[in-house]
Amino acid sequence: MPKITFIDQKGNSKTIDVANGLTVMEGAVQNNVPGIDADCGGSMACATCHVYVEDSWFNKISKAEDAENDMIDMAYNPKKNSRLSCQIIVSDELDGLVVTTPEKQT
Repeated sequence: MPKITFIDQKGNSKTIDVANGLTVMEGAVQNNVPGIDADCGGSMACATCHVYVEDSWFNKISKAEDAENDMIDMAYNPKKNSRLSCQIIVSDELDGLVVTTPEKQT
């Protein structure tokens, strides 16, 4: 199972195993990762699963579609490496992925 590391704004990290085919958000919710609210349950109707993808991983994940970019615009403090974790599908290629949660979710 791929390992995904979540880092909060204070530098605390939590590494979890996430099954292939799940989203990064689903893995976070199932493992009680703080900072991932996931209010809409992954339907891309909010931005409460917003994360910053570590730069070395950003080009290894699929590109955000227009609808996701529109939601990211509503997120707290979006950056060039912002993604909605509900849109990142876990696969073996993402083993070691590192994301940081924002200071707060909107």
